[in-house]
Amino acid sequence: MTDIKPLLFLCAAFALAARADEGMWLFNQPPRQILRQRYGFDPDEAWLEHLQKASIRFNSGGSGSFISADGLLISNEHVAADALAKLSTSGKNYLRDGFYAGGPGREIKCLDLELNVLQSIEDVTARVNAAIPAEAGPAAAFQARRAVIAQIEKESQENTGLRSDVVMLWQGGACHLYRYKRYTDVRIVFAPEQQAAFFGGDPDNFEFPRYDLDICLFRAYENGQPARIKDYLRFSPSGPGEGELVFVSGHPGHTSRLLTVDALKNERDQILPFRLASLKRGEALLTSWSARNLENARRARKALLGTQNGRKVNDGRLAGLLDPELMATKEAAERQFKAKLGAETGEDKKTVCQAALAAYDKIADATRIESENFIPYTLLETGQAFSCESFRIARTLLRAGDERPKPNGQRLREFSDSGRASLELALFSPKPIYTDLETLTLADSLTFLATALGADNELALKVLAGKSPKDRAAELIAGTRVRDLAFRKSLYQGGAPALAAAQDPMIELARLVDGPSRELRQIFDTRNEAKQQAYAAIARARHLLLGSAGYPDATFTLRLAFGTVEGYAEQNNPVPPFTDFGGLFARAAAMRARPPFDLTPLWAARQGRLNRATPLDFVSTDDIIGGNSGSPVVNRAGELVGIIFDGNLQSLPGDFAYGEKQGRAISVDSAAILQALEKIYRAKALTRELLDGHLRQ
Repeated sequence: MTDIKPLLFLCAAFALAARADEGMWLFNQPPRQILRQRYGFDPDEAWLEHLQKASIRFNSGGSGSFISADGLLISNEHVAADALAKLSTSGKNYLRDGFYAGGPGREIKCLDLELNVLQSIEDVTARVNAAIPAEAGPAAAFQARRAVIAQIEKESQENTGLRSDVVMLWQGGACHLYRYKRYTDVRIVFAPEQQAAFFGGDPDNFEFPRYDLDICLFRAYENGQPARIKDYLRFSPSGPGEGELVFVSGHPGHTSRLLTVDALKNERDQILPFRLASLKRGEALLTSWSARNLENARRARKALLGTQNGRKVNDGRLAGLLDPELMATKEAAERQFKAKLGAETGEDKKTVCQAALAAYDKIADATRIESENFIPYTLLETGQAFSCESFRIARTLLRAGDERPKPNGQRLREFSDSGRASLELALFSPKPIYTDLETLTLADSLTFLATALGADNELALKVLAGKSPKDRAAELIAGTRVRDLAFRKSLYQGGAPALAAAQDPMIELARLVDGPSRELRQIFDTRNEAKQQAYAAIARARHLLLGSAGYPDATFTLRLAFGTVEGYAEQNNPVPPFTDFGGLFARAAAMRARPPFDLTPLWAARQGRLNRATPLDFVSTDDIIGGNSGSPVVNRAGELVGIIFDGNLQSLPGDFAYGEKQGRAISVDSAAILQALEKIYRAKALTRELLDGHLRQ
């Protein structure tokens, strides 16, 4: 494998430079030149480090930030929904009714929430590349890469005590080591009623104007006491102004802007349609089941909202790839770059350019092989054929028994020493698992397995064991003991012998499909290694020929985005950048308060206390994607002026290309947060802490 120097200047989306306010920038490679030229602002190292260490990643998906020296932090209600749902019961529904602790002694501890705060980034590209033999094929290269990454992570964790993750950037062109401080004692301080956080429901999802107070406050603890936080964000009482430069510091989950055209077409023609079919099936199932009674609706609420959200997100992504203009732009850029590669005659560059040209064919070959195996891989290895928590637990237990005895560098990545604490936190969560919902989703996914592979497929027949999907699901859920916390702890500690002796039906199902699943995973891991090497060759040639600055695709690691508070036009009608409390009440009245446009009893009773002109939500041109939910929005002074909670419909193709003309990030205004806490929820102690930055006992 050709040695690749750290790629500090790579092109975003295969264009010559980032356009407009585009960019999910690395904190160790910020867009200083663009900010200086466009906005006359140059954040120094202290500004960046402070924002970095005030920013938080949620293991449940999403972002947040510290806002007081006493561990108070803020994110979205929909990011908190996982924790709220796990704490709720039929008699106490925190999702529906909200929660306010009223003091540290009454804050509720989350069952299995982990927060990660980035402490440092180290470029380890050279060390990783040096460990891969020059002539190694994809399979051997993958094994070598996995071994050296596991070694780097373990050494870092042992030396620093910090969670340590090696992250692949630019599709394999660079490897950075991210070190995180972990917080696992996290307690809920305040959550609004879900109706206040998600006013307008699914009809208004990804739309603007919006009228949502989508916030949730937590507190991080250490040694039983509120964590002492040096880097936290000052809370702005006034929020941002129109046209103001604002920054988003968060953890965008995944983008595909650097993919080749062949890879994009595979997304368009296979991956997204298959994913959408699964999501729409799940949405119909959960909607129907929820309508039967209130308890069903409570139990399925989080899953249903996530499914509805996923369906809209993927609809938007597919719409982007079906847009002829977007694809034509991608094809033209790739065609022009290939022509430049082929025309290069300089002896010092020709070899690199020829390797890059060959890399496109390697990516196409790897994509073809992945495409041929995509459906069984998705069903078996990602678990879509066995959609229930019981199976996920059983598979983790089974694989832990097989993987833990192996040397660290030979294990599946999720069982590495560096990730053990996080894996065990999730595996031993005391969260409630509902057998009726488990049976429902497992039966439907087994039906999906039989229809996708064919009812006469040998593996499908073995999985169903001569029963209908419904009967087989009922049998498995009723027979398994993996939902018992003491039982799964004993199996985890006992390893493979204990798992074999248990004769648990769900574990045996996981064992039945484990061989085929691992074979499919190996195919994808090997092909992914081939693609990483190929993308690295393309990136090296682009840097050599164009020397253009850019940012890598999103990887659920901390990124910096910038933009301005700015409205847009839709069908030639101007959309202003702000909504306000007055607009919320007008929207409810116009819709005659029919759900999901109804006010909660508290809001209906206390609406007269609010200043109706106070901004509630606003839009900006910041470049965001899923995972940015809960990200702080800050001004030049580093003050928190808003909380990201959504993007508009026009921003959904942002997985593949940024569009500033209409695509917008949507945030809750800091002024609205303060006023709602004080006037609606009478949480004056919280508003004091937000403004003072300290907890007053």
